[in-house]
Amino acid sequence: MTQESIELSALLQRCGHSDAEAFAELYDRTRTRVFGLVLRVLQDSGFAEETTQEVYLQTWRTAASFDPARGSAVTWLMTLAHRRAVDRVRAEQAHTQREIAYGARILGHEYDEVIEEVERKLEHQAVVVGLRTLTETQREAISLAYYDGRTYAEVARHLDIGLPTVKSRIRDGLTRLKKSMGVPASLGGPIRERAVHIPQRM
Repeated sequence: MTQESIELSALLQRCGHSDAEAFAELYDRTRTRVFGLVLRVLQDSGFAEETTQEVYLQTWRTAASFDPARGSAVTWLMTLAHRRAVDRVRAEQAHTQREIAYGARILGHEYDEVIEEVERKLEHQAVVVGLRTLTETQREAISLAYYDGRTYAEVARHLDIGLPTVKSRIRDGLTRLKKSMGVPASLGGPIRERAVHIPQRM
């Protein structure tokens, strides 16, 4: 075992005893390697940064389970990072499939045509990139409506904003997403409010 392995193992074990200084040093000494691995899996720097943060949060919470007799600290950490990155890929794929299914079931003929065209032309990564072109408020509203399956009224209550504002953000966000994905503007005509209407639940 190298000197670095010994030192990192000691730091990880100290993290298991809630040693914040040890955690800070472990983070500084391993973050580049962890981020590099996560980035290779996700191929998106934004998602890689978020997932790397999740890796270290999980490290802090579960460091007590590290057993140096079963492997090095780096191996333990990189295994955790790889699993988190793969989970993120699967989650994004599931979100995309849920969006497509929800659009086909609820959002109407025009949205259905857009999704069908996008599905033919684009792979998952293009969808991810397209979502990142939206403003934070548009992405948040669309995620709540399509990924979480919430109604307009539920989204409005969750964000504590007016119903017209929610409808506007979703409509504008879909228009922007459609444009960023290269779907022809003539496909299904302009996205109107009725195309993204979500029936109100009691």
